[in-house]
Amino acid sequence: MNKKSLIAAALLGVALAAGAIPLKTDVAHSTVAAVFKQMNVPVEAKFKKFSAQIDYDAAKPESAKASVDIETASLDLGDADMNKEVAKKDWFNSAQFPKANFTSSSIKPAGAGKLTVAGKLAIKGKTQDVSFPLSVKAEGGKQVFEGTLPIKRLAFNIGEGEWKDTSMVADEVVIKFRVIAAQ
Repeated sequence: MNKKSLIAAALLGVALAAGAIPLKTDVAHSTVAAVFKQMNVPVEAKFKKFSAQIDYDAAKPESAKASVDIETASLDLGDADMNKEVAKKDWFNSAQFPKANFTSSSIKPAGAGKLTVAGKLAIKGKTQDVSFPLSVKAEGGKQVFEGTLPIKRLAFNIGEGEWKDTSMVADEVVIKFRVIAAQ
């Protein structure tokens, strides 16, 4: 066995020992969205650019790991001017903080097809511990991970200055996602 093969075999052995299997995310068929109320009217805006790294083995879900990076300037509110506005300093400040990130610290079984995920969410230089339920199911040879994560936008300084007023844009935001991945 040559040196490269030996290293590859060792890395595979480590991955198998960990019990989690790296999955390739199907970004074209996956979605991450923010749902909030603007002047008490529900709005759903999708992030057009994100990546997810998921190591998951259905037989050993507690050994799973997940990390998601979202490009904050990719939020699509359906209007070019509004899209530019949310990338500005008062909202996401995408020039200084181009990405939001979630990294899991634990994933635990919570019943058939259900997991409880905990980890750190970082947006606009602020990091908070979060926990949320997640459903997982096999569909067409792929794993489908779906869930929602409620947050308070002001805890991450999203909407500063005049935008701190929650009568225009509610403080409550739900991050809604459907991530499809396969080996």
